Amino acid sequence: MKKIVILSALASLFAVSVHAEDAAPAVATNFSLTSNYKYRGQDQGNNKPAVQGGFDYANSGFYVGNWNSSIGFTNSGIEMDFYGGYKGEITKDVGFDVGVLQYYYSQKDKVTDYNTTELYGALSYGPVSLKYSTTVSKDYFGLGDAADVKGRGTGYLDLSGNFEVAKGITLNAHMGFTRLSSELKDVGYENYADYKFGATMDLGSGFSAGAAIVGATKKDFYGDVNKARAIVTITKSM
Repeated sequence: MKKIVILSALASLFAVSVHAEDAAPAVATNFSLTSNYKYRGQDQGNNKPAVQGGFDYANSGFYVGNWNSSIGFTNSGIEMDFYGGYKGEITKDVGFDVGVLQYYYSQKDKVTDYNTTELYGALSYGPVSLKYSTTVSKDYFGLGDAADVKGRGTGYLDLSGNFEVAKGITLNAHMGFTRLSSELKDVGYENYADYKFGATMDLGSGFSAGAAIVGATKKDFYGDVNKARAIVTITKSM
């Protein structure tokens, strides 16, 4: 609850002190094919290719969106993310982003509840961003569901940078850290870190190609889902 209050206070502060975005309403869509879908360093599709896509609608700093991906750990085989928030600038070089994100997994004869809701807040400076997400739903991606323990209060810290090194070529770097709720740690789950290092090339006409090494620590506990893998992705943005 303290984290929710803090994020709400930050949102109120930003609403007063930031420079509002005056851009006209805009809709952006994206479609991707990737050799493997990893989230926070962990395989989501049994180390198989995935089809992904979504859209974003933005108006005066406010935005809503949806993103979807094929996955391999539910009987429906799809993850659907719904989100909304507000982003803007505190100063010319410092930006912020606050919002809510719902991860939804359609399932038949649901046994484990993977659905998860997070609040997030981020600051950016040039090509570097720092984001913190906190779980406000009871469940955290099904961890501890069988033991009926809460994942609420799990936090994720994301430090990312995207550096253009040549025209159309951007280096991508990311480090993340998952701090699980005390109840999840009590039943044996462990905190872990994840990483991504790669590059993206602009191919023109809205197409881009990316290649990266993505993985996470604690392989001995979480198994091969945390194993570092080379991932290639082709994206079309419109």
